Amino acid sequence: MLIRHQPARGIALPGVFKPRSDTWLLARTAAREPVRLHARILELCAGPALAGIVAARTHGAHLTTVDVSRRAVFCARVNARLNGVPITAHRGDLFAAVGDERFDLIIANPPYVPGGAPPSRGAARAWQAGPDGRVVLDRIISEAPRHLAPGGTLLLVHSEICGTPTTLRAYAAGGLQADIAASERGPLGPLMQAVSDQQDEEIVVARGKASA
Repeated sequence: MLIRHQPARGIALPGVFKPRSDTWLLARTAAREPVRLHARILELCAGPALAGIVAARTHGAHLTTVDVSRRAVFCARVNARLNGVPITAHRGDLFAAVGDERFDLIIANPPYVPGGAPPSRGAARAWQAGPDGRVVLDRIISEAPRHLAPGGTLLLVHSEICGTPTTLRAYAAGGLQADIAASERGPLGPLMQAVSDQQDEEIVVARGKASA
């Protein structure tokens, strides 16, 4: 039986992307997602890993995280310890960091702000994601099915500006059962205000479920 999830305590060093409302939407959704006891959870683009920590603590799971930033990896380890969550934190490029491992739940709040080519270094790595904001999203969706355990679930959070129908079609093309697990509408954040004329946006958690 799942326990009621509580917000995670943690740090985010300078240069590590600080959790925002989309992070907490992902955390709440992951905490509600049915998974087996002692499941294995993977958080990609983890930053300080607070969404993964909420999910892992709620489900009594082991958390694996991946981020390209050394500081983010350090934060993930410290935050997991603060919250009593067992963790394996990797620095690396998405699934390349976990080899052939499979997980019951994969979550990510990847870069999804449209703009120029994703930078190779600097703070903008955490949000800038190519002309349509889908460079990292599409990579995760393409590679995730090979890393989901039978019946496993992928949860990705992003703005409708990146194309929610595109995400759902990509899930289905990869053999995943696709739907929207959660959504919230609100004003554009400062990063999106710089690239969109919209006044508000819907943030969605897109769910893809593998066959059992």
